[in-house]
Amino acid sequence: MTNKRSIYSNRCWLEGKLQPATVCFEKGIITEIQFNKMDDAEDAGNHILMPGIIDAHVHINEPGRTEWEGFDTATQAAAAGGITTIVDMPLNAIPVTTNANALDEKLKASKNKLHVNVGFYGGLIPDNTPHPSDQHELEGLMQAGVLGIKCFLTHSGIDEFPNVHEKEIAMAMPVIAKYDLPLLAHCEMYKKEVKNQFSDFPNSYRYYLASRPKQWENDAVELMINLCRKYNCKTHIVHVSSAEALIKIQKAKEEGLPVTAETCAHYIYFNAEDIPDSNCLYKCAPPIREKENNDLLKKALINGILDFITSDHSPAPPDIKELESGNLQKAWGGIAGLQFLLPASWTAIKEIISIEKFIPLLTEHPAKFLKLEKRKGKLAVGYDADLVLWDPEKNFEVKASAILHRYDCSPYCGKHLFGTVHQTIVNGEMVFNRETIVDKSKPQGNIIIA
Repeated sequence: MTNKRSIYSNRCWLEGKLQPATVCFEKGIITEIQFNKMDDAEDAGNHILMPGIIDAHVHINEPGRTEWEGFDTATQAAAAGGITTIVDMPLNAIPVTTNANALDEKLKASKNKLHVNVGFYGGLIPDNTPHPSDQHELEGLMQAGVLGIKCFLTHSGIDEFPNVHEKEIAMAMPVIAKYDLPLLAHCEMYKKEVKNQFSDFPNSYRYYLASRPKQWENDAVELMINLCRKYNCKTHIVHVSSAEALIKIQKAKEEGLPVTAETCAHYIYFNAEDIPDSNCLYKCAPPIREKENNDLLKKALINGILDFITSDHSPAPPDIKELESGNLQKAWGGIAGLQFLLPASWTAIKEIISIEKFIPLLTEHPAKFLKLEKRKGKLAVGYDADLVLWDPEKNFEVKASAILHRYDCSPYCGKHLFGTVHQTIVNGEMVFNRETIVDKSKPQGNIIIA
């Protein structure tokens, strides 16, 4: 990486606001910033120039289930969406990332396939729960450089990645806290069977929604907060969908507990009232809830109860998504949305938030969560030259032909979104330009190790 380059924009996101500036970079690092237009700078006009987006919640599925997605296609799609860094979840791949050997297999599988930067989480399952008397597999994962540890409080959908209970979490938290890493929790806790007619009407979205009530999520969030209080372990609530859980998260933060939380683009863009029956593209867990609930999630992003937005990209082949049958009971639960994190989020929330308040939800805040805030998430001298140019006023229709995920089936297909990505620069090199990956044969992304 030797190319020296400078870009001027009338709307460069610096010091928390948009202002005219030129950003210079060389060898993958920002070298100079001038608050004027330098003579040799490329002129980006009114396109917003800002740090590359960080998606802290992605399922890539390689190795083992590469036919579901894979590093090559996932990172191309990320670049097309203005994303320069993603963090891969520990399940869906084979083997699941629950020990250092499995992480090593994943690192090898990613070689020469990363068009954006990629970090990794490890997984907490009953079989790798640490015991006081030994150095267990979980500790080996953290020593190998994962950015956090993920657990489920209900069935993950993958038999190789079983959920944990309070006892296992309590054993793991002191060890995770020792490494100053977050424990990320899928907060749904099955307590008793929900009696409704979903089994009789498996194509009904209304019955699917009722089968995973808010109370499951609320109870699990409360449990994680109580354990966080006891063990002082950084605790992160992934994909918050229940607005009823927000008050619990708010009180935990006011108490000074190390609790963070995210929601996803699909929870603020889509609403249950608009989701048709027999369309499994919208199925995810927790489910997309009603508009009144989702409007409260948007407000929680503005007031800081929720820290940032992710895609929770979790794709699957069309047959596993049951696209022909429309059977929501059988279909894989996951939204294919990595490429649309920026425009879907912006479209969903732009009427109630300023662009200056929105940008940190995709850049600075996830960088801080991942302890990358000294390298990424800002435009500053010495920071990585991960940049995106985009137009928040320009809207576009999502067409299947433009989707770079392995499969073009996504609930965003056919939707009109605001926020057109013009160019994505990763480690100082242009990866995406005007609807095209610049050179698929020369991936520019790096592996991120804690």
